[in-house]
Amino acid sequence: MLPSDPVRRRVLVTGRSGFTGRYVADALAAQGDLVLALSEQPDDPRAKSVDLLDRAAVASSVAAAAPDAVIHLAAIPFVAHGDADAMYRTNVVGTRNLLEALSTLPRVPDAILLASSANVYGNNAVEFLHESVAPAPANDYAVSKLAMEFMANLWAGKLPLTLVRPFNYTGVGQAEHFLIPKIVSHFRRGDKVIELGNLNVARDFQDVRFVARSYASLLGAGSAGSVVNLCSGESVSLLDIVAMMEDIAGYKIDVRVNPAFVRGNEVAKLTGDNSRLRSLIGPLDIIPLRKTLEWMYASRSDDG
Repeated sequence: MLPSDPVRRRVLVTGRSGFTGRYVADALAAQGDLVLALSEQPDDPRAKSVDLLDRAAVASSVAAAAPDAVIHLAAIPFVAHGDADAMYRTNVVGTRNLLEALSTLPRVPDAILLASSANVYGNNAVEFLHESVAPAPANDYAVSKLAMEFMANLWAGKLPLTLVRPFNYTGVGQAEHFLIPKIVSHFRRGDKVIELGNLNVARDFQDVRFVARSYASLLGAGSAGSVVNLCSGESVSLLDIVAMMEDIAGYKIDVRVNPAFVRGNEVAKLTGDNSRLRSLIGPLDIIPLRKTLEWMYASRSDDG
Protein backbone atom coordinates (compact mmCIF):
# COMPACT_ATOMS: atom_id res chain seq x y z
CA MET A 1 0.00 0.00 0.00
CA LEU A 2 1.38 3.40 -0.96
CA PRO A 3 1.47 6.18 1.70
CA SER A 4 -1.14 8.09 -0.32
CA ASP A 5 -3.59 5.16 -0.43
CA PRO A 6 -6.58 5.46 1.92
CA VAL A 7 -6.78 2.99 4.78
CA ARG A 8 -9.71 0.65 4.19
CA ARG A 9 -12.24 0.27 6.99
CA ARG A 10 -12.16 -3.24 8.42
CA VAL A 11 -15.74 -4.49 8.78
CA LEU A 12 -16.46 -7.76 10.56
CA VAL A 13 -19.62 -9.41 9.20
CA THR A 14 -20.92 -12.38 11.16
CA GLY A 15 -22.95 -14.71 8.95
CA ARG A 16 -20.73 -13.55 6.08
CA SER A 17 -21.43 -16.69 4.01
CA GLY A 18 -25.20 -16.67 4.59
CA PHE A 19 -27.93 -15.36 2.31
CA THR A 20 -27.87 -11.79 3.66
CA GLY A 21 -24.17 -11.81 4.46
CA ARG A 22 -23.13 -12.33 0.85
CA TYR A 23 -25.07 -9.27 -0.29
CA VAL A 24 -23.88 -7.16 2.65
CA ALA A 25 -20.28 -8.12 1.83
CA ASP A 26 -20.82 -7.00 -1.77
CA ALA A 27 -22.33 -3.68 -0.63
CA LEU A 28 -19.43 -3.04 1.74
CA ALA A 29 -16.83 -3.91 -0.89
CA ALA A 30 -18.56 -1.56 -3.33
CA GLN A 31 -17.99 1.34 -0.94
CA GLY A 32 -14.34 0.41 -0.41
CA ASP A 33 -14.48 -1.51 2.87
CA LEU A 34 -12.46 -4.61 3.71
CA VAL A 35 -14.89 -7.38 4.69
CA LEU A 36 -13.84 -9.82 7.43
CA ALA A 37 -15.57 -13.00 8.58
CA LEU A 38 -16.03 -14.47 12.04
CA SER A 39 -13.62 -17.33 11.41
CA GLU A 40 -10.37 -18.87 12.58
CA GLN A 41 -8.58 -16.51 10.18
CA PRO A 42 -10.84 -13.48 9.66
CA ASP A 43 -8.88 -12.20 6.63
CA ASP A 44 -9.19 -15.54 4.79
CA PRO A 45 -12.66 -16.10 3.28
CA ARG A 46 -11.87 -19.83 2.99
CA ALA A 47 -11.10 -20.24 6.70
CA LYS A 48 -13.34 -22.32 8.97
CA SER A 49 -16.22 -20.38 10.52
CA VAL A 50 -16.39 -19.90 14.28
CA ASP A 51 -19.40 -21.06 16.29
CA LEU A 52 -20.94 -18.12 18.16
CA LEU A 53 -21.51 -20.41 21.13
CA ASP A 54 -17.77 -21.11 21.42
CA ARG A 55 -16.90 -18.19 23.66
CA ALA A 56 -13.11 -18.63 23.49
CA ALA A 57 -13.10 -19.04 19.70
CA VAL A 58 -15.27 -15.94 19.27
CA ALA A 59 -12.89 -13.91 21.46
CA SER A 60 -9.88 -15.15 19.49
CA SER A 61 -11.47 -14.40 16.10
CA VAL A 62 -12.61 -10.92 17.13
CA ALA A 63 -9.16 -10.09 18.49
CA ALA A 64 -7.54 -11.26 15.26
CA ALA A 65 -9.98 -9.25 13.15
CA ALA A 66 -9.51 -5.99 15.11
CA PRO A 67 -12.52 -4.53 13.29
CA ASP A 68 -13.31 -0.86 12.80
CA ALA A 69 -17.01 -1.73 12.49
CA VAL A 70 -19.25 -4.78 12.90
CA ILE A 71 -22.47 -6.01 11.26
CA HIS A 72 -23.85 -8.95 13.24
CA LEU A 73 -26.13 -11.05 11.03
CA ALA A 74 -25.44 -14.59 12.25
CA ALA A 75 -28.56 -16.10 13.80
CA ILE A 76 -31.18 -18.79 13.39
CA PRO A 77 -33.59 -16.75 11.25
CA PHE A 78 -36.50 -19.04 10.43
CA VAL A 79 -39.70 -18.45 12.40
CA ALA A 80 -40.77 -22.10 12.07
CA HIS A 81 -37.37 -23.50 13.08
CA GLY A 82 -38.07 -26.64 15.10
CA ASP A 83 -35.36 -26.31 17.78
CA ALA A 84 -36.34 -23.47 20.11
CA ASP A 85 -33.43 -24.23 22.43
CA ALA A 86 -30.88 -23.77 19.63
CA MET A 87 -32.66 -20.60 18.51
CA TYR A 88 -32.46 -18.97 21.94
CA ARG A 89 -28.87 -20.04 22.54
CA THR A 90 -27.61 -18.81 19.17
CA ASN A 91 -29.61 -15.61 19.00
CA VAL A 92 -29.07 -14.52 22.60
CA VAL A 93 -26.03 -16.27 24.10
CA GLY A 94 -24.14 -16.21 20.80
CA THR A 95 -24.68 -12.47 20.49
CA ARG A 96 -23.58 -11.98 24.09
CA ASN A 97 -20.33 -13.81 23.37
CA LEU A 98 -19.70 -11.48 20.45
CA LEU A 99 -20.41 -8.32 22.45
CA GLU A 100 -18.21 -9.50 25.30
CA ALA A 101 -15.35 -10.10 22.88
CA LEU A 102 -15.79 -6.69 21.24
CA SER A 103 -15.83 -4.93 24.61
CA THR A 104 -12.38 -6.30 25.51
CA LEU A 105 -10.63 -5.01 22.38
CA PRO A 106 -7.91 -2.38 22.91
CA ARG A 107 -9.97 -0.13 20.63
CA VAL A 108 -13.67 -0.86 20.32
CA PRO A 109 -15.25 -0.54 16.86
CA ASP A 110 -16.73 2.78 15.76
CA ALA A 111 -20.08 1.20 14.88
CA ILE A 112 -21.77 -2.11 15.70
CA LEU A 113 -25.03 -3.06 13.98
CA LEU A 114 -27.04 -5.91 15.48
CA ALA A 115 -29.68 -7.55 13.29
CA SER A 116 -32.91 -7.96 15.23
CA SER A 117 -36.27 -8.42 13.48
CA ALA A 118 -39.56 -6.64 12.84
CA ASN A 119 -41.17 -9.81 14.16
CA VAL A 120 -40.71 -8.34 17.65
CA TYR A 121 -43.70 -6.05 16.92
CA GLY A 122 -46.03 -9.05 16.69
CA ASN A 123 -49.74 -8.55 16.03
CA ASN A 124 -50.06 -4.82 16.51
CA ALA A 125 -52.95 -2.49 15.77
CA VAL A 126 -50.63 0.34 14.69
CA GLU A 127 -50.92 0.85 10.93
CA PHE A 128 -47.30 1.83 10.39
CA LEU A 129 -44.93 0.28 12.87
CA HIS A 130 -42.37 2.82 14.05
CA GLU A 131 -39.51 2.05 16.38
CA SER A 132 -41.26 3.32 19.51
CA VAL A 133 -44.18 0.88 19.15
CA ALA A 134 -44.21 -1.51 22.11
CA PRO A 135 -42.99 -5.00 21.13
CA ALA A 136 -45.49 -7.87 21.30
CA PRO A 137 -43.62 -10.96 20.02
CA ALA A 138 -45.87 -13.82 18.94
CA ASN A 139 -43.41 -16.68 18.36
CA ASP A 140 -40.14 -18.05 19.74
CA TYR A 141 -38.06 -16.45 17.01
CA ALA A 142 -39.43 -13.00 17.82
CA VAL A 143 -39.01 -13.56 21.56
CA SER A 144 -35.39 -14.62 21.02
CA LYS A 145 -34.71 -11.44 19.05
CA LEU A 146 -36.35 -9.22 21.65
CA ALA A 147 -34.37 -10.98 24.37
CA MET A 148 -31.24 -10.29 22.32
CA GLU A 149 -32.14 -6.60 22.23
CA PHE A 150 -32.58 -6.42 26.00
CA MET A 151 -29.34 -8.30 26.56
CA ALA A 152 -27.49 -6.01 24.15
CA ASN A 153 -28.67 -2.95 26.06
CA LEU A 154 -26.50 -4.14 28.95
CA TRP A 155 -23.50 -3.30 26.75
CA ALA A 156 -24.77 0.07 25.51
CA GLY A 157 -22.46 1.99 27.84
CA LYS A 158 -19.40 0.22 26.46
CA LEU A 159 -20.18 -0.25 22.78
CA PRO A 160 -21.71 1.92 20.00
CA LEU A 161 -24.69 -0.33 19.29
CA THR A 162 -27.46 0.10 16.72
CA LEU A 163 -30.37 -2.35 16.80
CA VAL A 164 -31.64 -2.92 13.27
CA ARG A 165 -35.12 -4.37 12.73
CA PRO A 166 -35.45 -5.58 9.14
CA PHE A 167 -38.92 -6.46 7.91
CA ASN A 168 -39.33 -9.40 5.50
CA TYR A 169 -36.95 -9.45 2.56
CA THR A 170 -36.02 -11.84 -0.20
CA GLY A 171 -33.90 -12.32 -3.29
CA VAL A 172 -31.85 -14.76 -5.34
CA GLY A 173 -30.16 -17.28 -3.07
CA GLN A 174 -32.73 -17.39 -0.26
CA ALA A 175 -33.65 -20.93 0.78
CA GLU A 176 -36.91 -22.39 -0.51
CA HIS A 177 -38.37 -22.94 2.95
CA PHE A 178 -38.92 -19.18 2.96
CA LEU A 179 -42.22 -18.12 1.43
CA ILE A 180 -41.33 -16.11 -1.67
CA PRO A 181 -38.55 -18.42 -2.94
CA LYS A 182 -41.01 -21.30 -2.55
CA ILE A 183 -43.61 -19.49 -4.66
CA VAL A 184 -41.09 -18.41 -7.31
CA SER A 185 -39.63 -21.91 -7.62
CA HIS A 186 -43.10 -23.38 -8.22
CA PHE A 187 -43.62 -21.00 -11.13
CA ARG A 188 -40.13 -21.55 -12.51
CA ARG A 189 -40.80 -25.28 -12.65
CA GLY A 190 -44.22 -24.71 -14.20
CA ASP A 191 -46.08 -26.39 -11.35
CA LYS A 192 -49.88 -26.28 -11.61
CA VAL A 193 -50.59 -26.49 -7.86
CA ILE A 194 -49.03 -24.85 -4.81
CA GLU A 195 -49.81 -25.54 -1.14
CA LEU A 196 -49.54 -22.59 1.22
CA GLY A 197 -50.57 -21.67 4.75
CA ASN A 198 -52.32 -18.47 5.86
CA LEU A 199 -53.36 -16.76 2.62
CA ASN A 200 -54.42 -13.41 4.05
CA VAL A 201 -51.17 -12.42 5.74
CA ALA A 202 -49.53 -9.23 4.48
CA ARG A 203 -45.88 -8.28 4.81
CA ASP A 204 -43.61 -5.33 4.13
CA PHE A 205 -41.37 -7.18 1.68
CA GLN A 206 -38.07 -5.76 0.49
CA ASP A 207 -35.24 -6.74 -1.81
CA VAL A 208 -32.13 -8.14 -0.10
CA ARG A 209 -29.98 -5.74 -2.15
CA PHE A 210 -31.81 -2.76 -0.63
CA VAL A 211 -31.34 -4.26 2.83
CA ALA A 212 -27.63 -4.85 2.23
CA ARG A 213 -27.04 -1.29 1.02
CA SER A 214 -28.92 0.03 4.05
CA TYR A 215 -26.69 -1.92 6.45
CA ALA A 216 -23.59 -0.62 4.69
CA SER A 217 -24.84 2.97 4.76
CA LEU A 218 -25.82 2.82 8.43
CA LEU A 219 -22.22 2.13 9.46
CA GLY A 220 -21.34 5.76 8.83
CA ALA A 221 -24.65 7.29 9.88
CA GLY A 222 -23.90 7.93 13.55
CA SER A 223 -26.85 5.80 14.63
CA ALA A 224 -25.39 4.41 17.88
CA GLY A 225 -28.03 4.11 20.57
CA SER A 226 -30.86 3.85 18.05
CA VAL A 227 -33.33 1.23 16.94
CA VAL A 228 -33.83 1.39 13.16
CA ASN A 229 -36.46 -0.26 10.95
CA LEU A 230 -35.41 -1.53 7.52
CA CYS A 231 -38.60 -1.50 5.47
CA SER A 232 -40.33 -0.20 2.36
CA GLY A 233 -43.39 1.27 4.08
CA GLU A 234 -45.83 -0.84 2.05
CA SER A 235 -47.36 -4.27 2.71
CA VAL A 236 -48.29 -6.85 0.10
CA SER A 237 -50.57 -9.80 0.73
CA LEU A 238 -49.63 -13.38 -0.07
CA LEU A 239 -52.38 -13.57 -2.67
CA ASP A 240 -51.07 -10.40 -4.33
CA ILE A 241 -47.63 -12.02 -4.59
CA VAL A 242 -49.15 -15.07 -6.24
CA ALA A 243 -51.02 -12.80 -8.67
CA MET A 244 -47.78 -10.96 -9.56
CA MET A 245 -46.05 -14.25 -10.23
CA GLU A 246 -48.94 -15.46 -12.37
CA ASP A 247 -48.53 -12.33 -14.48
CA ILE A 248 -44.74 -12.74 -14.70
CA ALA A 249 -44.91 -16.47 -15.55
CA GLY A 250 -47.93 -16.15 -17.81
CA TYR A 251 -50.19 -18.78 -16.26
CA LYS A 252 -52.56 -19.34 -13.32
CA ILE A 253 -51.71 -21.65 -10.46
CA ASP A 254 -54.10 -23.58 -8.21
CA VAL A 255 -53.52 -22.32 -4.64
CA ARG A 256 -54.48 -24.78 -1.92
CA VAL A 257 -54.32 -24.26 1.84
CA ASN A 258 -52.39 -26.99 3.63
CA PRO A 259 -53.40 -27.04 7.32
CA ALA A 260 -49.89 -28.22 8.21
CA PHE A 261 -48.54 -24.87 6.98
CA VAL A 262 -51.04 -22.75 8.92
CA ARG A 263 -49.58 -21.13 12.03
CA GLY A 264 -52.00 -20.41 14.84
CA ASN A 265 -49.97 -17.45 16.09
CA GLU A 266 -49.27 -15.97 12.66
CA VAL A 267 -48.70 -12.21 12.63
CA ALA A 268 -51.47 -10.94 10.34
CA LYS A 269 -49.82 -7.79 8.98
CA LEU A 270 -46.47 -6.06 9.27
CA THR A 271 -45.96 -2.65 7.69
CA GLY A 272 -42.97 -0.57 8.68
CA ASP A 273 -42.34 3.13 9.11
CA ASN A 274 -38.96 3.93 7.51
CA SER A 275 -38.78 7.60 8.55
CA ARG A 276 -35.84 7.04 10.91
CA LEU A 277 -33.85 5.09 8.32
CA ARG A 278 -34.42 7.87 5.80
CA SER A 279 -33.32 10.53 8.29
CA LEU A 280 -30.08 8.63 8.92
CA ILE A 281 -28.98 7.63 5.40
CA GLY A 282 -30.97 9.92 3.12
CA PRO A 283 -33.31 9.02 0.22
CA LEU A 284 -34.08 5.30 0.07
CA ASP A 285 -33.48 3.33 -3.11
CA ILE A 286 -36.37 0.91 -2.55
CA ILE A 287 -36.72 -1.81 -5.18
CA PRO A 288 -40.36 -2.60 -6.10
CA LEU A 289 -41.36 -6.13 -5.16
CA ARG A 290 -42.33 -6.99 -8.73
CA LYS A 291 -38.77 -6.18 -9.86
CA THR A 292 -37.44 -8.51 -7.16
CA LEU A 293 -39.79 -11.28 -8.27
CA GLU A 294 -38.74 -10.83 -11.91
CA TRP A 295 -35.07 -11.02 -10.87
CA MET A 296 -35.69 -14.22 -8.90
CA TYR A 297 -37.80 -15.80 -11.64
CA ALA A 298 -35.17 -15.03 -14.29
CA SER A 299 -32.32 -16.52 -12.27
CA ARG A 300 -31.21 -20.00 -13.25
CA SER A 301 -31.29 -21.17 -9.61
CA ASP A 302 -31.88 -19.79 -6.13
CA ASP A 303 -28.37 -20.51 -4.87
CA GLY A 304 -27.05 -17.07 -5.76
